[in-house]
Amino acid sequence: MAFDGISINTLIGTGSFIKGDVRIDGMVRLDGDLEGRLETPERVYVGSESRVKGDIIAKSVVVCGIIQGDIIAPEGVKIESSGMVIGDIITTKIVVDNDVIIHG
Repeated sequence: MAFDGISINTLIGTGSFIKGDVRIDGMVRLDGDLEGRLETPERVYVGSESRVKGDIIAKSVVVCGIIQGDIIAPEGVKIESSGMVIGDIITTKIVVDNDVIIHG
């Protein structure tokens, strides 16, 4: 699940807002807000200022922001201390920092 040395194909920057379902064919870094489903065969990084209202389907997901929806990530999910997930998580591996809120 490490992101060192991996190029990001799509960056949704701070202050951006997307409403609708998004399908991307590479790694995604989300620092803005999304209302809809995000799907990629690669990795997703949700930044600390990001808010997602919808499901995320990806190879692996790192959560530093807030996700209100389900996560499906076969290779793993990591939730940093600033992260919150209000929804179900389906994965084979999960890493959760201290003080994290998960409700699902």
